[in-house]
Amino acid sequence: MNDLRRDFQDLKARVIGAPAAAYDGNEPWAPVIMTREEIDAEIERLAAMPQPPDGRRISLIVHPRAPANAPGLAPGIQVALVVLKPGEETHPFRHNATEVSFCIRGRGHAVVGDRRFEFGQYDVWNTPSHRTYSRINNGTDIQACLVYSNAPLLQLMQVYLADADPASGAVVADLKHVDDRATCSPFGTFRIGDDGAMLMPYETLINPPAIHSPALYWPWARVREELGKLEALGADYIGRRLYLLYNPMTTRTNGTTPNFFATITIRPPHIIDRPHRHVSSAINYYFKGRGYSSVGGKIYHWKAGDLMLSAPGWTVHNHASEDEVVYELTVQDQPLNIAMESLLWQESLKNPPILLGTAPGFVTNRPAGK
Repeated sequence: MNDLRRDFQDLKARVIGAPAAAYDGNEPWAPVIMTREEIDAEIERLAAMPQPPDGRRISLIVHPRAPANAPGLAPGIQVALVVLKPGEETHPFRHNATEVSFCIRGRGHAVVGDRRFEFGQYDVWNTPSHRTYSRINNGTDIQACLVYSNAPLLQLMQVYLADADPASGAVVADLKHVDDRATCSPFGTFRIGDDGAMLMPYETLINPPAIHSPALYWPWARVREELGKLEALGADYIGRRLYLLYNPMTTRTNGTTPNFFATITIRPPHIIDRPHRHVSSAINYYFKGRGYSSVGGKIYHWKAGDLMLSAPGWTVHNHASEDEVVYELTVQDQPLNIAMESLLWQESLKNPPILLGTAPGFVTNRPAGK
């Protein structure tokens, strides 16, 4: 059996009754926390192992409810802990998932396609889909990174494709305009009514506009400078003090990758968010301070070094800092939900939810220009 031939079973579709009332079968995954102590122990365990042939010392941090064929910490978000000892490097690898990488210990450099950059603790970078990449530890300490990807979603769709021995480096989009009468439809794309409905020929369907998808790098030192300005906002500020690590290729979906956004938040002491909820799931890594989260009415305490599935989809939640400043990285599948036109968001429980991306969103009380 190979890619050209599959030994499929002979199966038949079945019919089930559709519910007459509104669907109420959602069962959000419970919040879970992997503590700093557990993460540190796993880093040491991986470092003590012989280096695998591909160089990738890796463990997946998985929710108890994740299916075996799609091991994620949230239904569509995989979190991997990747470790390298000093002097080690990984073999080139690529897959059709996109990634956000966050260094939590050590330093090194990453090669993503034709780009190479040095990184240190709390730096962030993205890896575009099907882009060959590798990682090197040129420091003196163990290097540990959290790597977030949309692999579980692709695995559930049965279309996750990984290449552990890529023959070439970067896959670069050809942005040249093709104008060939032999390959282009003479009819083009045209309207067939007054409501905006159109017909598009096959030649355009299989040749969509190519958008360059870059590997980008957000150094913590630079991000921290800007976060300091948000710390000064008054106690009556109703928004959240954060910056999105924005990738312009995602345009209106506000992403770090087409699937995720990554934000870094600063919470001054004794700040309590307003309860809110959204369809997208969120995973927080707290790297300074301590506090607690209320999720579905249950309190979860966390501290620096803890990783938490902090917001299961459409579950009311909020977060609070305690007696010191908190820094946290949040990865959330908001861009995917905006693209799917599914991102219901309720910023205040006193007001109805809004379908973000199709209607005007929310505003805060932050003064203009600050």
